[in-house]
Amino acid sequence: MPSALIQRPERVIPAAPSVVPRRHTRVFALAEARWAAAALVLFLIALPLQLTGAPAWAWGPLYAAAYVTGGWEPAWAGLMALREKTLDVDLLMIVAAIGAASIGQVMDGGLLIVIFATSGALEALATARTQDAVRGLLDLAPTTATRLADDGSEDTVATEDLSVGNIILIRPGERVGADGRVLEGASEVDQATITGEPLPVAKEAGDEVFAGTLNGTGALRVKVERDACDSVIARIVAMVEEASETKATTQLFIEKVEQRYSLGMVFATLAVFLVPLGFGGDLTGSLLRAMTFMIVASPCAVVLATMPPLLSAIANAGRHGVLVKSAVVMERLGQIDAVALDKTGTLTEGTPRVTDVRPLAGSGLDEHALLALAAAAEHPSEHPLARAVVEAARARGLVIPAVRDFTSTPGTGVTATVDGHTIAVRAPARLLNHVDTTSAKAAAIAESMEGEGRTAVLVQRDGIPAGVLGIADRLRPDAATTVAALAALTGSAPMLLTGDNPRAAALLADEVGISDVRAGLLPQDKVTAVQEQEKAGRRVLVVGDGVNDAPALAAAHTGIAMGRAGSDLALETADAVIVRDELTTVPTVVSLSRAARRMVVQNLVIAAVFISALVIWDLAGHLPLPIGVLGHEGSTVIVGLNGLRLLRDAAWKRAAAPKRGNR
Repeated sequence: MPSALIQRPERVIPAAPSVVPRRHTRVFALAEARWAAAALVLFLIALPLQLTGAPAWAWGPLYAAAYVTGGWEPAWAGLMALREKTLDVDLLMIVAAIGAASIGQVMDGGLLIVIFATSGALEALATARTQDAVRGLLDLAPTTATRLADDGSEDTVATEDLSVGNIILIRPGERVGADGRVLEGASEVDQATITGEPLPVAKEAGDEVFAGTLNGTGALRVKVERDACDSVIARIVAMVEEASETKATTQLFIEKVEQRYSLGMVFATLAVFLVPLGFGGDLTGSLLRAMTFMIVASPCAVVLATMPPLLSAIANAGRHGVLVKSAVVMERLGQIDAVALDKTGTLTEGTPRVTDVRPLAGSGLDEHALLALAAAAEHPSEHPLARAVVEAARARGLVIPAVRDFTSTPGTGVTATVDGHTIAVRAPARLLNHVDTTSAKAAAIAESMEGEGRTAVLVQRDGIPAGVLGIADRLRPDAATTVAALAALTGSAPMLLTGDNPRAAALLADEVGISDVRAGLLPQDKVTAVQEQEKAGRRVLVVGDGVNDAPALAAAHTGIAMGRAGSDLALETADAVIVRDELTTVPTVVSLSRAARRMVVQNLVIAAVFISALVIWDLAGHLPLPIGVLGHEGSTVIVGLNGLRLLRDAAWKRAAAPKRGNR
């Protein structure tokens, strides 16, 4: 955390937004969503007509249209997969739906079609939104930069035309055009999008700057050290895309069971139809037995065994401020056995606040008077620390005096005339040049504050130190409780991954009970730390909030983003979002996921018992079709209702109870 307080003047070149530009693909811009919506509407029109006894010609064509609109895409994709000698599970669902319709169970088949069409549309939307966020991140980097020639002349060029060794000029309020190193100038740069640091970082000759970060009030001459395609921000985009593609190949355990079961069902149905014919059986009887077998062996109960528990858990979590993006994510959350936490915006609130107001003895000021003077001097400034001082004064109900002669100096601080006195608010290192008793006391207070991870700000009246303010990013009140709960769930304490300085990170980690601290990390360093854990056989949950956390969120087994202040890319890349920034919901949703996984196993056992009994009856004896349908639908209802138990608030309360590492 920088100790220098550098302020922004009243007039600067307008800066680009400090957040990642938001792009959103509209839902119905996706063909999958349009086809799924059409199938759902047709099904909902046909269903009441059938149930109220309308003639078949009224609802039959509607069901047929629902089959076509919702099923043609997965059917076509399945046929293309067959050409590659791969049996696609969605194609098997289409076959099952058609088989159900062929013996009169048109509604069952239509429901299967609608479920799978809707699932495909949601998957396509999630993919499109992630791609939007990645493209929006690239918009952070400016398209042009001011290149300086050897004779000092300026030339505006496209950033992709910059090459290593070029010198560029970064004016106040501009975004940095390329990764490089400062040659001349002093300023503060907001690089939260890259490192996650909550406060602007002081930059001077020799310091590194990153493309896409926002310059403060000073002008910088920067030597380009990386091509545009190799910049940190470009590598963030590449890592997010690579990790997302890798994760997409991982299948949910239930999907594997479903696929194998469906494959077996196809061969078994063919056998039930062909074997009797081979021994001279009746064609109609063999077909009826085979169709009955397809109905009772249909994976409807297996599908419902998996989805209601996971979707109920998703709905319950949503009511309590946790948005889990898919059933796959809900299942994966319960598998984690290691946790990596970001610092700024995750364990802390991500907003600087005044934590200490220390007037010096002999200044004649109390805490309120000192804070009011500092707020008056800072009031014209737009610097984050200045806003923190002003907000602290307002929170205490203090009257902020009017000021005159406000000036701001990059690398130093601000001065202003308040009630006839010259008030300076600056970094202690810039002001404490005279060795006297008052300065020594102020220096001791400032050193103590900075040793505890806070930024010290010296307030001077008429050239004499009057007091010191401490400013820090405040720890979330539930941080320590969350760390303890996650440690109980996984069997090991979480690790801290942060771009902040080691001293501040170590102090915070000690406060919340974390021993594994990795500080000063760039995005790729966080990814490396996560991958090390994954290679060791751990399933890592990453919790973060910034653009700099997005690659780690994508590379992890599961990622959770803090929603209130989280960046667009982090929110889109993460598998789940904590909407209300209640950190304690992280271990709760992990515990809820484990409860859902246990219920999935229960439902699979129930479905297997029903299907086995009905199949044996059909093969060993003569199973009447109505009884087969009743048994099939009965098992479906039972597993569906069992899964819905996770909708109750009691399920969330049980998940929030003290954790004992149950899986």
